[in-house]
Amino acid sequence: MAPKASKASKAVAKPANSHARPHGYEFAGPPGAFAISFGLPIACYVAQLLCNDISGCPVPSALSPSTLTIEKLKQDVGWPQNGIWGLTNWDVSAKVLGYYLLSLVLHRVLPGQEVEGVELSSGGRLKYKFNTWSSSMVTLSICLAGTIAQGTEFPVWTFIYDNFLQILTTNIIIAYTIATFVYVRSFSVKPGNAERRELAAGGQSGNMLYDWFIGRELNPRVTIPLIGEVDIKEWCELRPGMLGWILFNCAFIARQYRAYGTVTDSIFLISAFQSLYVVDSWWMEPSILTTMDITTDGFGFMLAFGDLVWVPFIYSIQARYLSVYPLTLGITGVIPVIGAAGLGYYIFRSANNEKNRFRTNPKDSRVAHLKYIETRSGSKLLTSGWWGVTRHINYFGDWIQAWAYCLPTGMAGYLVQHSSTAPGTGQSAADKSFVYSGPTGFTEVLQGSARGWGMMFTYFYLIYFAILLIHRERRDEEKCIRKYGDDWKRYTEIVRYRIVPGIY
Repeated sequence: MAPKASKASKAVAKPANSHARPHGYEFAGPPGAFAISFGLPIACYVAQLLCNDISGCPVPSALSPSTLTIEKLKQDVGWPQNGIWGLTNWDVSAKVLGYYLLSLVLHRVLPGQEVEGVELSSGGRLKYKFNTWSSSMVTLSICLAGTIAQGTEFPVWTFIYDNFLQILTTNIIIAYTIATFVYVRSFSVKPGNAERRELAAGGQSGNMLYDWFIGRELNPRVTIPLIGEVDIKEWCELRPGMLGWILFNCAFIARQYRAYGTVTDSIFLISAFQSLYVVDSWWMEPSILTTMDITTDGFGFMLAFGDLVWVPFIYSIQARYLSVYPLTLGITGVIPVIGAAGLGYYIFRSANNEKNRFRTNPKDSRVAHLKYIETRSGSKLLTSGWWGVTRHINYFGDWIQAWAYCLPTGMAGYLVQHSSTAPGTGQSAADKSFVYSGPTGFTEVLQGSARGWGMMFTYFYLIYFAILLIHRERRDEEKCIRKYGDDWKRYTEIVRYRIVPGIY
């Protein structure tokens, strides 16, 4: 184990209460917090409405802005007849809440690994119960059994696909509710409390909107009757949203099979890679305790919305797209996709394993040879191995994996045409159409003038994720400068690059 810092070095690392030191605003302060808090939910609706199975992806109205009218746009996006109230439904909301309750019950009743978190700035460590792997496997096993018994008509898959907008609305409301609850409750945090509750450094600006957004309390927990104590941040981070991501992809695979009688290699690969990413996080659950989300960030709307809404609904766009336009890649298309996924995952997992081994047991033969510099606080910063290549080499691997999520959609974009009679053939190979029958006639899906324009949806993740990783790296850089001072400057002179070797 790493040697403990001396009392003198601890005094340098923690002058009084490191979480009370001023951090300043992030995300452009209150104006940015307002824009994100109320803009991102709208963005989620836009992504679902403008890329749909009713008229196209993007909808035809968006392709002809000169002739765009509100009525035509409403028709293209399938706007509910009863207006905005059609975006929600009491029955759907009850079932979504039942899904959350099931997750809590499984967290309570299934055995789990008891792990202590990192030392808090106020002293002591929190205990965590980890059983996300077993909890999720139980849920997925139930869905597998249902699919074996009822096929792609299994009610979970049809419910998700038929009520996707209403499920989105419910999760947005839940995110707002949780963020407000933990913000109000944070004012009951008292210094020296026995529950080891403390405030996050960045969530004490005094601006109500900003603190509600960024998260005022570092580690909010709640005791629920019959369930027991739940760490809200850790529970939201890996459970409802991450499992929801897999369930959504499964629902889209089922929809593709119901419509076309096949499951294409493109949707299979995307779903497999994304499932691997999620399952890996469940299997390596204890490693979450050393991430910035747990150790530094407060829990507010930013994390609540990201965990429960943004991840499952935005990250599943590619599978949703392919459920309507069943693109087949073939061997020449599959190889580069698998290559990107394999390389990215290898870098990501190898780097994280190396870091975790060094932190828990630096004498491990697999990491004992690594070079490092020791800071005045007693911490060790790796300067060789994966972490000698760049300061966030794991982010680089993460981003490479992102290509495998987007490439299977190709030159994305399609138009949907409905007819009472079966459409004829004659499209070129570059504009192959797909036809399926429904209760009111036939539906033909072809690219036409939408070819390429759908990439703004299916490749959005690639651009967004790059921005997210750069922003997160910058935040971590500021935290390390505050924590290590001159030692960090010495470290960056050795490990020069931030994320991309030789470039950035």
